[in-house]
Amino acid sequence: MRITRDNTMAVIIDVQERILPVMDQADQTAARIVTLCKGLTLLDLPLTVTEQYPQGLGFTLPSVRDAAGEKAALLVKASFSCCDDDPCMAHLEGLNRKVVILAGIETHVCVLQTALDLLERGFIPVVPVDAVSSRTPRDRETALLRLQQEGARLTTTESILFELTRSSAAPEFKDISRLIR
Repeated sequence: MRITRDNTMAVIIDVQERILPVMDQADQTAARIVTLCKGLTLLDLPLTVTEQYPQGLGFTLPSVRDAAGEKAALLVKASFSCCDDDPCMAHLEGLNRKVVILAGIETHVCVLQTALDLLERGFIPVVPVDAVSSRTPRDRETALLRLQQEGARLTTTESILFELTRSSAAPEFKDISRLIR
């Protein structure tokens, strides 16, 4: 199954100021999420950014919020899964796209539970493995294994952006290439 511009949206999950610093490879993960957001914005894909309990965990990292752009929806949730939050699920269903790129933290909690619920609802979760993290490598790797076993598609940020671009003749190709370098 191809990831295409007309069937794909993205959800950036809980990349928040007070929790990100305790993630394994926090800086590298945040950088890949920023790259992903910038690329998806260049390609004009719908982005949704979520925050889990911002009073305690802080707000979305400014670099991620900036990269997601002004058109990105920002949704606050209480549930670990984005799908258990009625306004969030209604928003995603309203976008009328079946492929959902999931990036953010933590892989073994909010990303995993969201992906499992999306699968149950007939969506196709796509997880760029370089744009998700957990506090421990074991939790991240175990969650990625489960995601794959359950039917989520695992890939990388670069692979997603070039698959969506499709051709070096695409008007966005040069900007995407510069972004990846």
